[in-house]
Amino acid sequence: MTNGPVTKGLDSDFSLPEEKPLGLVVGGSLSHGVEVRLDTGGRTSVEDLKAGSFVTIRGAKHRFFGVVTDLTLNSSDPRLKHQPPSVDDPFTAEVVSGSVAYGTASVLPHLTMPLVLDGSDKSSVAEAPVAAKTIPSHFSPAYPASKQDVEMVFGREDEQHFWVGTPLDMDAKVCLNLEELVKRSIGVFGKSGTGKTFLTRLLLVGILQGNQASSLIFDMHSEYGWGGQDTDRNTTVKGLKQLFPARVATFTLDEEQARRRGVSTDEVVRIGYGEIEPEDVQLLRETLNLSEVAADAAYNLQQKFGQRNWLASFLSLDGGTQLNELAGELGVNSAALGALHNRLRRIQRYRFLEERSQSGAADDVTEKIIQHLERGNHVVLEFGGYGNDLTAYILVSNLLSRRIHERYVALTDAAEGNRGKKPRPLVIVIEEAHKFLHPGVASQTIFGIIARELRKYSVTLMVIDQRPSAIDQEVMSQLGTRLVCLLDNDRDVEAALSGAPGSRQLKEVLSRLEPKQQALLFGHALPMPVVVHTRSYDEDFYAQIYQKPAVGDGHQAGEPPGETPRERLERQINELF
Repeated sequence: MTNGPVTKGLDSDFSLPEEKPLGLVVGGSLSHGVEVRLDTGGRTSVEDLKAGSFVTIRGAKHRFFGVVTDLTLNSSDPRLKHQPPSVDDPFTAEVVSGSVAYGTASVLPHLTMPLVLDGSDKSSVAEAPVAAKTIPSHFSPAYPASKQDVEMVFGREDEQHFWVGTPLDMDAKVCLNLEELVKRSIGVFGKSGTGKTFLTRLLLVGILQGNQASSLIFDMHSEYGWGGQDTDRNTTVKGLKQLFPARVATFTLDEEQARRRGVSTDEVVRIGYGEIEPEDVQLLRETLNLSEVAADAAYNLQQKFGQRNWLASFLSLDGGTQLNELAGELGVNSAALGALHNRLRRIQRYRFLEERSQSGAADDVTEKIIQHLERGNHVVLEFGGYGNDLTAYILVSNLLSRRIHERYVALTDAAEGNRGKKPRPLVIVIEEAHKFLHPGVASQTIFGIIARELRKYSVTLMVIDQRPSAIDQEVMSQLGTRLVCLLDNDRDVEAALSGAPGSRQLKEVLSRLEPKQQALLFGHALPMPVVVHTRSYDEDFYAQIYQKPAVGDGHQAGEPPGETPRERLERQINELF
């Protein structure tokens, strides 16, 4: 095929494919995808394709971009199943496999763009790809996607597009649109050990480099701030603070562990008993094994002892007679009140809680976090030794997020009244998200509220979880972009793909992912679903980060004045390695 002229608005190196086609379209539908009979000349085998491969189809009037969702072996003679021919002779085997027996690929077209003729029967592409609302005609040739096709669909790596991985068996860059990525909440899903943490690191680096938003990361296992462990290679990987020291602030709940690790932190988090509210207790029902009656009793206690004093006053009771008398006074079941008292006494061992500070400590922490976020910095709150304590993680994440959201609501309302500027967009990152967003509490928690608001107050979520089926369906429907690693539970697969175009066909693609470093990406940040081999998070990645400083970076705090870009790069590489 001869290349046609390049149309206005397209890159000059883009052209229609010249290689032999994979096969021809022989059937299909818009809802289920088209069936491509693989090349009968024997040049294309079903073994040459994989579920999730990115292909293009050239119709009579349109160019289609799609994903291989299934592979099938067929034959034109049904007797072959019961009486297979002898294939000892290579010539016979080639004749049979190329004519009577053949393979087909199911391709789900997602995007299309019109083809135009230049007057000499030479075709070229015009305009940008749009959602496919039709299918290619019979006998349209299908081709493996080229590097130019990938750039045409996903864009080139620049300030607005972050390179996240490569398509299957291709040396090309799949990029996320960072502006679209942070407009709505993000979901990162996959079973344990599939690389969710590394994929999340990539996303956070992209958000930081693109300067589209700030992020607040509730770092459960201290993996994002000062680095973590790559168990597969038994090496330590660098965190955001090491890669962007002037753009990332680290907070900690466990100052002692940070000291033992030999890392410095910007702030130590302290919270007063008076800042814990009954809403926080509701979210802890599962981890504290509380009944609904026991959790609801917290509201009665707040009404009796006051908003700031209820928890300290309640925990000061020594049980027995005092609790029975209080239960009678409040009209609460005494056994439920006793259970609440016993469970809440567990939090007294948290060193970050201060009984003497009845109010103000969390407000101070909130103010410091917001100051960093408004300066364009990113905040990582490390939980240290409390990382394996789900009660502590849920309590602190919910409490601080509620206060930060209240401030963002106030700032947004003030900006709409011309009394200030709108706050800088914020992405809050939470792990074990189903603990915050399961159907029983999602409508009441601050995270469920944020997910439903869709950035109304400049706050969105990045939820990381291995059990998407345990997350409230309404919350799942509000996730704009999803990055899904391998899942082996059918309910989790269906939940992760809910609302995705062609979800029934993509289910097979998702189930065929490799256990590590592969993900199915779809949503607002990408024009179409695609399976990628994610970028490696290693020394090469660190070097690339330093060669591409974050948008808006100038002279950073702590850097020598008058340093040239080359000197800065050499110094940073020396510091890094």
